[in-house]
Amino acid sequence: MQRMKGMGKNGIGLLALLAVGLSACSANGTLQLPAAATPYPPPGYTHRVGNAQVDLYWRCTHPQPGLLRLDGLAFNPWGDQPVRFLEFELVGVDSGEHAVSATRAEARDFQLFTGQSTPFVLDLKTTGSEARFDLYYQYRFQEGDHLRPIARLVSNRPFLLAQQTMRFMVRDACSETQHRVR
Repeated sequence: MQRMKGMGKNGIGLLALLAVGLSACSANGTLQLPAAATPYPPPGYTHRVGNAQVDLYWRCTHPQPGLLRLDGLAFNPWGDQPVRFLEFELVGVDSGEHAVSATRAEARDFQLFTGQSTPFVLDLKTTGSEARFDLYYQYRFQEGDHLRPIARLVSNRPFLLAQQTMRFMVRDACSETQHRVR
């Protein structure tokens, strides 16, 4: 304690700076700097859909024959609740309305707070008979008052308030005319 008194303000500030610097290092010794904020809306994406909790931006590319890649960013632009467990499914549909190809993926981050974004990528091996590609996405979200307790005791038994699973479909997600960013 006596040494701390002798350090003065400059010494304490140096210790604080050192502590912040060390906290930026991960367990493997590499420096972990804060990620740069993703601009909203993000540049470079050609398609967009949104609802009260999530905005999706994506692009469809063919990196090689027989492969469709749908990559994008999901945002929670203004919701006061976190979006959790965001999952995607991309389905290739033929002219007879039959699913002929499909793939699934999850967003990189399992929880999306207000103002945050998370990337997602779906790689679909195509059959060649697809007439369109439909994108399904779902997540868990707690509607209503987020300050109410998630768990409480009711007559000595736990009572859990479950989050709703919200599920949506984007028909013809890779269309040249629909769902375009404006």
